This record gives sequence, structure tokens and C-alpha cells, in this order.
Amino acid sequence: MKNYNIFYLLIIVLFTTGCEDFLEETPVDEIALDQYFTEPEHARDAVNALYRTGAMQLYPGDIYAGTRIMFGPYVSGFVDNDYKGQEVHVGYAQELTYDETNLSLYFNGMWSDMYLGISRANTAIKYIPEVEGLSEGERSQYLAEAHYFRALNYFYLVRFFGGVPLITKPYESLGDLELERSSPGAIYELIIEDLNFAVNGLSSSTIPNNNGRITKGVAQTVLADAYLTRSGEAGDGDYYSEAAEAARNVINSGVYNLTQHSFNSNNELAENGSAYNKIKNSKLPENEFIYYYEYQIGIANSPYPAYSYPVSLSPEVSYAIVNNAYRPTTDLLNSYKEGLDLRIQEKQYFHSSDILPNGEEVEFQTAPHMWKDEEALYETALGDNATPIYTYSNVLLIAAEAIAKSEGVTAEAVDYLAQVRGRAYWQEDPEAIRGSLLNLSEEEFVDEVLKERVRELVFEFTIWFDIIRTGKFPRSANGEINFVDVVGATNNFGGTITETDLLFPIPELEMQRNPALTQNPGY
Repeated sequence: MKNYNIFYLLIIVLFTTGCEDFLEETPVDEIALDQYFTEPEHARDAVNALYRTGAMQLYPGDIYAGTRIMFGPYVSGFVDNDYKGQEVHVGYAQELTYDETNLSLYFNGMWSDMYLGISRANTAIKYIPEVEGLSEGERSQYLAEAHYFRALNYFYLVRFFGGVPLITKPYESLGDLELERSSPGAIYELIIEDLNFAVNGLSSSTIPNNNGRITKGVAQTVLADAYLTRSGEAGDGDYYSEAAEAARNVINSGVYNLTQHSFNSNNELAENGSAYNKIKNSKLPENEFIYYYEYQIGIANSPYPAYSYPVSLSPEVSYAIVNNAYRPTTDLLNSYKEGLDLRIQEKQYFHSSDILPNGEEVEFQTAPHMWKDEEALYETALGDNATPIYTYSNVLLIAAEAIAKSEGVTAEAVDYLAQVRGRAYWQEDPEAIRGSLLNLSEEEFVDEVLKERVRELVFEFTIWFDIIRTGKFPRSANGEINFVDVVGATNNFGGTITETDLLFPIPELEMQRNPALTQNPGY
């Protein structure tokens, strides 16, 4: 984070052997855990390390491969990568031919990074209460953050892999390393417990106004998403009312809002006055970005500006190479209503032409315009715009869906959906938008929410998570989206989705390391 240094805590795991004398000695170049957590800064550094490990490693990436969080959208067939001939994980994803061996290293990277984050969180949770010299406010904050990051890592794991080993203590013996899988319900119980703990110990501010640290609104947002996901096809119950309450807490806090359009004297959109261009041009729109991955030039450079152009334009930019690694396919572009939806208009969400600094006008396959950073592309080859993980529009859509599922199509639920849709359909009468939604059945209304999630949240990488939690696969044509059963649906690349594909395989490397594990069905 920009506001403080990130330190990585090296955790030395001592395995039980038959030699007690060896265990009684600490090598001079290592620090045992009971020796490390002796100063207040040790607690701080242990928690700071969580901001750049675990699930957070899904978001940075390289120019060729894209980022790990893009894997689900690749599976959906809604995005492509110009370098997929080289980056084989893209082809395996799109063709639905991935398994535990051909992408073992790829999935193992996800798995091991998240368990590393969990391990560090567990260590912090165990030892921070014992650290002397911490103020009660610091202790409460650090413990809340550690519980939050443990929950976040488990939330990604359970969505990717289903039930996984549930580890809540530091690795301190061999028995901690060979555990059976717990049920998804047990994983969600810990996630919800951890997030509720975090909510009670975090600031009510935004991240930028909280010295770069996570806040109550972040934890409540993830809590709302966790309840919503747990209520879906892969969940174990009905938690829609809890999801609605958590989302309402974020909305009613008054901390966040939707960025609005700016107009000129002729009531036309001002130059760069659309909300989407304002978001793009802001390094960090804190009113709209609830949670994000932050970059800082010279420490952590963003790869995303390099994804905003195709490979053919590499000679025109300061980067050694650019790559349309998140290229929207026809299926995605057809989800938007031409002439009505501002997001699909040129140089809003996407662009397919540009004028280079030398004045040359170029055309190319559609690429993400939201990630275009002129300074990074043409001058520095260094980007530092934040990448959103959760935005306020996401919370509004979670609330709309959860309220409809638990209370019916109320005026409140309609208003939340209408706020997001009305910003996109900016020339439509807001009351007409609300009126068209208010008389829908619950199922029809929820489908409208899901359609808006496809269109609005494309840069939050939610599409595959939504597909597996709802069991609905979006089919798009001429701006209309219809849903079909996900099992048996065919994506844009001819891959037919089976029940097996709804969970990723436990990587073969992990299966070999832990004999107590069982593989997901079909692999």
C-alpha cells in the first residue's frame, strides 16, 4: 500500500522429529515465532504482509499471461487473450480441457498462495494477543485485519475448489499439513465468523482515508457477497436476508456513492465527463472503489495499461510489448444495447480505435478502454491506477438481488438496480426505468440484476463466480441477454460446460503432498 511499507513475515515451520535436542535449539539465522512476536512492530509487519499475499496475488500479472483472476472469465468464453498460443492456460480454460495435471502448476499457484495467506493470518491471530506494548486500538485493528484476510482467502478457495482443508492454527506439526477437506458449509461458517469479527474492529472510513488499510465497508461488502454466494447453487442454504442486511450496511453508511456524469451547457456529456471516463482517469475513485488492488510506481507496477491495446500496436508505445489479454468477445459485446447503453459506446468501457501521439488514427480489435493510461503507455511504461475488486455498483446489485430473493421486488430493490442501469442508460427517464422493473416477478427481476452484473462488473471479473453460484449461463444477442442452464451450455470457443467444470481440480502437486485429500468429481 502507498501509505506504509509492506513487510513479509518469514515463518519458520519446525517439524516434529525424533530428536528432541534439535527442537530445543534455534538456528542463529532464524527467528522462532515465540521470539518474533515480542515487539509492537512485529504485529504490524505480520499483518502488513497480508496485503500482498494470498488471494491478493490473483490480481497482479504479466503482459502475456494476464492475471489469475482472469481465468474464470476465460472459462466463460466472454474474453480472449492475443497471446493464448503461448499462454496455454487460456486455451485450456476456453476449451474446458483443463485438469489436475495439465494445469497443475497453475492451480497449485492459486492454492499455495492462498494457503500461505491463511497461514500468515493464523499466525497473526494466535500471537498478536500476546504482544506487549500494543495499544488496545492497534491490537483490535490488527486482529480484525488478520481475520478479514483469512476469510478472504477461504472465500476464493471455496469458490474455486469447493470444500478444502479448514486450517485455523499455524503450521506447527506434521499433523497440521495432512488434513481432509471440510464441507463448503463449514468453510462458509468460518468466513462469516471472521468477517463479522473484522467488521467490529475496523474503521468506518474509506481505505484512502484510513492510511491505506481495509475498513468496515470492505468487510461488510465481502460479507454480503459471501452470504449471497452461499445461498446459490453451490451453497448450503438461504442467506439472502443476511446478504441484504450486510449490503444495506454499506449503502446506508453514506461513505460511498456512484460517480455521476458531467454535462455541458447544452445538456450533452462534457468531454471526458461520463462517469466511466471519470473513473478511468482517476487514479483512485474512492467514492466508488470500496476495495481494490493498489499499485505504486517503482514498487508494484500495474500491468493493466498494457492490456488496453493489441499486440500490433507494441511499436507505438513505451512498453516493450502490449497485449489485449482481456479482449471482449462477441458474446460480451453483444450483451450491451447499442445506442442506449453508454458503456458500449466508443471510448467508454471499450475502444476499437485511437489517435496515437503522432496523429495517426488506428483501428484494432476491441480492447479495454477502462485500463488505458496515456502516461504509462506513451511515456513511462509504468502504471499505478488501482484495480477494483469491489465497487459500489457491485454492492447495489448484491442488495437488489438479495432483497428480491428475501423480500420480493420492493421499491428499494428496484431503486438499487435502477441506479446502476440509469447511469448506463443516461438518456432514459429514470422513472421509466423504475416503472419497467417494479412490475416484474421475482425471477424476472433477479434475471435483470444478473444481466446488469454481466455488463457493469466486467472489470471486476465476476462473471464466472456468478455463473457457478446461479447455475445460469448468459446468452447474448443484439443487446439482449437470456439465461440457459450452465451444465450443457457452450461458450464462445465451443467448450461445453459439464458438472465437473463448476469446480477447478485440486492440483496434482497438492494431491501428492497431502494423501488425505480427495479429488473433485470428474477429474
